[in-house]
Amino acid sequence: MPKKSKHIPVNTLPAGVREGIVIMRKSPDGRPDFIEVERPHRDNGHLFILQEKGTTLIEVDFRKYHIRPSSILYIHPDQIHRLITFEKATVASWIITSENLHQDNLKLLTALKPVTPLAIEADTLAVISDTASLCIQFSERKQERLYDTILKESLNTLVTLVASQYIAQTKSADSYARFEIVTQSFKSSLEDHFTTVKSPTVYAGYQHISTPYLNECVNAATGHSVSWHIQQRVVLEAKRLLYHSDKSIKEIAGELGYGDYSYFTRLFVKVAGMTPVAFRSKNHD
Repeated sequence: MPKKSKHIPVNTLPAGVREGIVIMRKSPDGRPDFIEVERPHRDNGHLFILQEKGTTLIEVDFRKYHIRPSSILYIHPDQIHRLITFEKATVASWIITSENLHQDNLKLLTALKPVTPLAIEADTLAVISDTASLCIQFSERKQERLYDTILKESLNTLVTLVASQYIAQTKSADSYARFEIVTQSFKSSLEDHFTTVKSPTVYAGYQHISTPYLNECVNAATGHSVSWHIQQRVVLEAKRLLYHSDKSIKEIAGELGYGDYSYFTRLFVKVAGMTPVAFRSKNHD
C-alpha cells in the first residue's frame, strides 16, 4: 500500500488566469494530460463539466459516472474526484471559487450537492453552451477596463443557468417553495457541525422549529430523514479519510466526534455495508 499523507490533495487554479475563475473548452480523447486531475483530489473552487460530445468517465466520492451528451455535472469543493478517461469528448468546463460566487448562487449550490450528472435537452444544451462560449470570449479580453467584473458576472450567469436546470428536474416548484428554505439551512448547518452535532433536535433548534417539522421538510425535499443525512455525511467523510490519509480508524472516529470506537464501526457498517478496515483494504487493492 502506498504511503498516504495526512491531507487530501487540493488542486488550485493554474497560474496566468484570473484569480478564482477559469473556463475552457477542450476535445480530449484517452487519459487526462495531467496527473493532478487523474489522482483523487479536491478543487479549490466549484467545478462544472458540460458534456457536449463523446463520453467522460469520472469518479466522485467513490462512485464512477459515465457523462454522456448532452449532460452537465456539478462538483462541490468538498467532493473528492478524479478524471479517468475521455472518449472522443468535447467538454466545456469551468471552476469558480466561493468568494467569486454571488451569495444566492452559493446557497443554491450548497443546497444542491451532492448531485449526479444531469441530462439536458438539446435546446438547453445550446443555451448553456453558447453562454459558455461567450464566457470564454470574455476571459480572453483582458484589455477590458472592467475585465474582472465582466468575467465574474458572466460566470455567475452561467452558474445560475446550471443551478436552474438541477432545481427544475429534481424538485417541484411547490416543494421548493414550502420546504427548500428549511432544508437549505439544515444542510448548511450540517456542513458546519457534522463532526460535533449528531442530534436532529439540535439542528431543529438552530432554526427554532420542531424536530418533526424539520424531518417533514427534509423528507419532502430530499426523500430522506434528517438522521439519514447526518449519518451519510459522517460516513462520507470517514471514507475520504480512510482512503486518503494514514490516520488510524480510532483517530478518524475521534475526529468525527465518536469517542466510542465500536459505535462508530457499527454506524459505518450500517451505512457502507462493510467495516472501516474492509473499506480501506478494498480501496487499496
